[in-house]
Amino acid sequence: MAERGLEPSPAAVAALPPEVRAQLAELELELSEGDITQKGYEKKRARLLSPYSPQTQETDSTGQKDRNQTPAPTAAQTSAPSKYHRTRSGGARDERYRSDIHTEAVQAALAKHKEQKMALPMPTKRRSTFVQSPADACTPPENVSAPPDVTATTSSSSSSSLRPANIDLPPSGIVKGMHKGSNRSSLMDTADGVPVNSRVSTKIQQLLSTLKRPKRPPLKEFFVDDSEEIVEGIPQPDPNQPKPEGRQMTPVKGEPLGVICNWPPALESALQRWGSTQAKCPCLTGLDMSGKPVYTLTYGKLWSRSLKLAYTLLNKLGTKNEPVLKPGDRVALVYPNNDPVMFMVAFYGCLLAEVIPVPIEVPLTRKDAGGQQIGFLLGSCGIALALTSEICLKGLPKTQNGEIVQFKGWPRLKWVVTDSKYLSKPPKDWQPHIAPAGTEPAYIEYKTSKEGSVMGVTVSRLAMLSHCQALSQACNYSEGEAVVNVLDFKKDAGLWHGMFANVMNKMHTISVPYSVMKTCPLSWVQRVHAHKAKVALVKCRDLHWAMMAHRDQRDVSLSSLRMLIVTDGANPWSVSSCDAFLSLFQSHGLRPEAICPCATSAEAMTVAIRRPGVPGAPLPGRAILSMNGLSYGVIRVNTEDKNSALTVQDVGHVMPGGMMCIVKPDGLPQLCKTDEIGEICVSSRTGGMMYFGLAGVTKNTFEVIPVASSGSPVGDVPFIRSGLLGFVGPGSLVFVVGKMDGLLMVSGRRHNADDIVATGLAVESIKTVYRGRHTGLLAVPQTCQARAYLSTFPLSVPSARNPLPPDLRVARVLTSFRIAVFSVSVFYDERIVVVAEQRPDASEEDSFQWMSRVLQAIDSIHQVGVYCLALVPANTLPKTPLGGIHISQTKQLFLEGSLHPCNILMCPHTCVTNLPKPRQKQPGVGPASVMVGNLVAGKRIAQAAGRDLGQIEENDLVRKHQFLAEILQWRAQATPDHVLFMLLNAKGTTVCTASCLQLHKRAERIASVLGDKGHLNAGDNVVLLYPPGIELIAAFYGCLYAGCIPVTVRPPHAQNLTATLPTVRMIVDVSKAACILTTQTLMRLLKSREAAAAVDVKTWPTIIDTDDLPRKRLPQLYKPPTPEMLAYLDFSVSTTGMLTGVKMSHSAVNALCRAIKLQCELYSSRQIAICLDPYCGLGFALWCLCSVYSGHQSVLIPPLELENNLFLWLATVNQYKIRDTFCSYSVMELCTKGLGSQVEVLKTRGINLSCIRTCVVVAEERPRITLQQSFSKLFKDIGLSPRAVSTTFGSRVNVAICLQGTSGPDPTTVYVDLKSLRHDRVRLVERGAPQSLLLSESGKILPGVKVVIVNPETKGPVGDSHLGEIWVNSPHTASGYYTIYDSETLQADHFNTRLSFGDAAQTLWARTGYLGFVRRTELTAATGERHDALYVVGALDETLELRGLRYHPIDIETSVSRVHRSIAECAVFTWTNLLVVVVELCGSEQEALDLVPLVTNVVLEEHYLIVGVVVVVDPGVIPINSRGEKQRMHLRDSFLADQLDPIYVAYNM
Repeated sequence: MAERGLEPSPAAVAALPPEVRAQLAELELELSEGDITQKGYEKKRARLLSPYSPQTQETDSTGQKDRNQTPAPTAAQTSAPSKYHRTRSGGARDERYRSDIHTEAVQAALAKHKEQKMALPMPTKRRSTFVQSPADACTPPENVSAPPDVTATTSSSSSSSLRPANIDLPPSGIVKGMHKGSNRSSLMDTADGVPVNSRVSTKIQQLLSTLKRPKRPPLKEFFVDDSEEIVEGIPQPDPNQPKPEGRQMTPVKGEPLGVICNWPPALESALQRWGSTQAKCPCLTGLDMSGKPVYTLTYGKLWSRSLKLAYTLLNKLGTKNEPVLKPGDRVALVYPNNDPVMFMVAFYGCLLAEVIPVPIEVPLTRKDAGGQQIGFLLGSCGIALALTSEICLKGLPKTQNGEIVQFKGWPRLKWVVTDSKYLSKPPKDWQPHIAPAGTEPAYIEYKTSKEGSVMGVTVSRLAMLSHCQALSQACNYSEGEAVVNVLDFKKDAGLWHGMFANVMNKMHTISVPYSVMKTCPLSWVQRVHAHKAKVALVKCRDLHWAMMAHRDQRDVSLSSLRMLIVTDGANPWSVSSCDAFLSLFQSHGLRPEAICPCATSAEAMTVAIRRPGVPGAPLPGRAILSMNGLSYGVIRVNTEDKNSALTVQDVGHVMPGGMMCIVKPDGLPQLCKTDEIGEICVSSRTGGMMYFGLAGVTKNTFEVIPVASSGSPVGDVPFIRSGLLGFVGPGSLVFVVGKMDGLLMVSGRRHNADDIVATGLAVESIKTVYRGRHTGLLAVPQTCQARAYLSTFPLSVPSARNPLPPDLRVARVLTSFRIAVFSVSVFYDERIVVVAEQRPDASEEDSFQWMSRVLQAIDSIHQVGVYCLALVPANTLPKTPLGGIHISQTKQLFLEGSLHPCNILMCPHTCVTNLPKPRQKQPGVGPASVMVGNLVAGKRIAQAAGRDLGQIEENDLVRKHQFLAEILQWRAQATPDHVLFMLLNAKGTTVCTASCLQLHKRAERIASVLGDKGHLNAGDNVVLLYPPGIELIAAFYGCLYAGCIPVTVRPPHAQNLTATLPTVRMIVDVSKAACILTTQTLMRLLKSREAAAAVDVKTWPTIIDTDDLPRKRLPQLYKPPTPEMLAYLDFSVSTTGMLTGVKMSHSAVNALCRAIKLQCELYSSRQIAICLDPYCGLGFALWCLCSVYSGHQSVLIPPLELENNLFLWLATVNQYKIRDTFCSYSVMELCTKGLGSQVEVLKTRGINLSCIRTCVVVAEERPRITLQQSFSKLFKDIGLSPRAVSTTFGSRVNVAICLQGTSGPDPTTVYVDLKSLRHDRVRLVERGAPQSLLLSESGKILPGVKVVIVNPETKGPVGDSHLGEIWVNSPHTASGYYTIYDSETLQADHFNTRLSFGDAAQTLWARTGYLGFVRRTELTAATGERHDALYVVGALDETLELRGLRYHPIDIETSVSRVHRSIAECAVFTWTNLLVVVVELCGSEQEALDLVPLVTNVVLEEHYLIVGVVVVVDPGVIPINSRGEKQRMHLRDSFLADQLDPIYVAYNM
């Protein structure tokens, strides 16, 4: 990013070309409109100006140091104790990927960031979560003002304590409609009334400051074009990127393969010759655990034992007529790495028997990393037999019966022990058939791909022989030479040199196994010295180990070595290890020309090898390449910035008899240009022939015909892809810069995983990154570029007798290379993930500081952002058989959420640059324009209505009564013994009933008490505080008899008074209640000492208990003068945390009951079951009102009783043969989860639900289709009809808008496009379409109800293809809000509002606050017309406006809930333009951090949003109200007030 101080002057800008100035102007416009972040703006501006400004160019060439930067917290900004700031022990470090030059480059890059003081917010972690973290990660509260809220969400404030689920909790003092002049002392004067002196607010402020996110423009009114939503999936090429300029390369040939007269016709013939003529000559020496020779296999022994094994395999395993093995069959060779002798005998025994050996690693456990893929290879090869040694067989894991366990994914194997005592001696006349080498398979070498799949590379006998000949010629092997082999002898160069070429040339191999190297790292050097070895086969790791074991260096000599073959010379960082080793051992006789790097691959075998040099001849030069150029696949000598240079050495020339070309790594195998990086391809007789059983992949790898730029083939000779990336330099020298398996393609640029590992290790990782179990001292030359593997072994310590050379420095380190780098595909591009093992004693701050510095270093050196950086506990990453990290298994664990990191840092804001542009506002589109546009387009205005009440004929005596109290009196006289209510307990027993007369008399007594004890007047408000039951109903009608206004309130929870009692107090205060009616138990609770701790108990209004009422009647029952008088107040807490009280008049109550009666066909003979909370909304109406109006019997089931007996509701329905039942989503979910596995128990109890006609879920939200379908499917087996389950829809302004009822068409469902929905448009799609959302109709519109869909901003009607606010007109709409001071503007806006255009009748509408749409279906309504279905999408107050689009929280939550099995519940909200996702973890706490990347990924992939904060909490933390709806604003307030006690809080960068 160009610094502001380095910008060109206005005159310089004026001198720029016109097209550049135009691009700058466009960039300024994007910034002003919020299309681009400040950081992105500065980065693009710097790129535009770089060719014209020398200062800018210099800044850019140094690696664009500010790109995606994430500065580390400085000491001044962190609050950890000072001990965490102690100086790190300096010195060199230990890894194969270690280079001092590279380390200096990284430190220089990091130094550039130190000027910036911007702090990253550290993640918050519960101390109990991870035992290994000794430091408290929590930062103390800081008094920082809150950032302004730009999310336009409804105001709310924090609650005083943690809120339990299923409790209605309004925030302190927030009442909808409260007058501006009223008392709001309970609110803090901060953004959204949220306390901000919490650490959460501080950290979010830090995060915002770091991101520099500009404010988003407001949501536009009308969407025009779909193309804006298209994601820029393919990164646009940078016009300034370097491009290849050379000519097209021509294939390079190696020297001819010499013809020697005495070369054998097959490798087996060579063994036969030496075994017969040179029987005493040593062939192979094995070492014991101390590194001393323990057994030497001679050529005679190898020949005789191989013969015995071949004879046994062919003749002794089965019967003569049915042999187990036939020539051409495959067998597995399972031998440990410390037993080369047994392996060699088995391998040559198989060759002599003409069966095909498949060497694999010894399985250690049933679930080894990659073991299942090995099993797949064995199965595809048809292997049924495994050869092993007796010791190895005893060590394999066994079952309790003593049998070898069945390894995961493996076929059933027969195990054959190949020790000599178990082999049969062949008859003297038996001889193996040794034919001249041909194209028949000789052996299969396994290879693990980048994705983790295991393939078998089949090598023919001819290729095996030719490869031996080529190696013999290139390495100038001669008979009798000693070769020290430190490599795995079962595959790759260890097999080719140590097992094949040595037999070909009658050489002596000394095999040094991995286990010996761990205990005696200098053992291979000692073997070279002791045996005067001419050749040593090593990896960079082994060079480094030898340097570390400096104690015994004086007594060894390497002067005999003519070739030190470095077999991972294809690693571009091998030059560091080679230089360091040479500088240390040159004094021990090592000659510079003896170091011979080579490049190998399983497919092409040996690709190139440096020939042994002539003493005194100049050494080959090095290439110092620009990493930036390499990322574009172009060779550029680095001359600008030493921080981003890569020094590589050659790997020699092409093998004898071979031909090499470089082709583009992706697409057609087009020949590269001479200055272009590509995949190395080889054509020779020495490569593999195919992947066994994979014909398609074989053709693309082993039969490649290169093509020219024109597309025409270059010759007809097939080449083999080697999987190595490189180029051919001057003098036909081959250079390798990486591997295809380690290639990370990010935004069109190539990065090498090993390079990023090297950069990560160069960042002061001593205190953070785990390198094994033992610590020690490491000596490394200061001048080296060493980068080497380490493993677990004790290291020697310098002393006076054993001083360090003067050019060495000492650093305390932890051994073993423990960093993995890979890429994952997220949102149309690859993203880099870095996983490292954390030291057990690393503090939280040390780890976080290292992580933030790694991000800076990788950004500066490689100009690429890291998507995720995770630290896992020490020694937990999956290992390969030789101790390295199993990358593909690590990636799989990461993607499936099983990695269990202990620290994680996500950086999606800096990495994800291909998001679609934010939606822009289209000015000048008014409601009239929209309506005209709809008419022109032929779209009707979105409106619908229920049946017309005036046209419904009713012969009902109830219609002559205007008031519910009169109806109850009438019923008490007409049908006194008719039972209206039955209350059940948890056992299903009827604990109380109420007939018409009983209820009437009870209500009279309560009315009398209100007058006598309460001294109340007509119109006074009375709070009814009762548990769900008949007492509540009687108290309600008692209030009506006395002329008082009842206010039903949920009683406080005795075990949670501090959270629930303030809500009761608030409703009492807001409603100005003159009296509280309750039970004796609750009255004692209200006045208890515990209650006094939560509220002021001395100021309660008059409390009257109704347990023991005097038998006294009112002289006269109250009759309201008009039906428009107030009947009751309905108080409820919305999901946005608003406490709202609405006024229900007597006429509205009458109309509501009538509409429900007509819709559900309720009569005196009917019986319904209600399992709902009776305190507000439709639940209250069904519980208390409808039975009195319609005369049907209500069986009342308190939902709390269901928690004690899950069978209660369904058993009641079955017992009374209920046809219509009402419940809440909470009840449905309880039954679905609790009874899911007990359907058979229900059957045995005789429960049958076939009697149910309608099962209605009462809700004020979008229908939960998944839950409804699960419920229907689950209980289908006990007779429940799927058509029976439906939902209702109501809101605060009108509690019952839709209810399915008994007649009319079934509820319809549609699939809508989610992307269009975000633009407030409705586009129907087919089932299974990507980004589709299933919506269900919310029941049928009630009689007398009209709805219209309206644009909430313009208040104009919209067409039926648009999403808008649902407005309702109905006789049972509430009269208005009840507040302390009436707010006329809010009343008019919500209850008495008119359309701004297109309504000549000037109808008065009520705004529901819910978004939805109307769709005309093909079904026929009861009126005979086509049915209009109403679909509810979500609450307007809860929508999230992000990137100019409207998101519904439930959609994001649904995506998040399904990403991991341990997510029990999820809720999302926004704060200061950041999306916060809260997930409840129902699994182990060690899974908490696994959720962070999964949540971030799924929201990005499915919703095109970047998550700002991920909060992991315990189950039950997300507050749920009595209707089962999430109270997200309460959750937000609790989070910001730091009251959640989260397990982990991750702040995404």
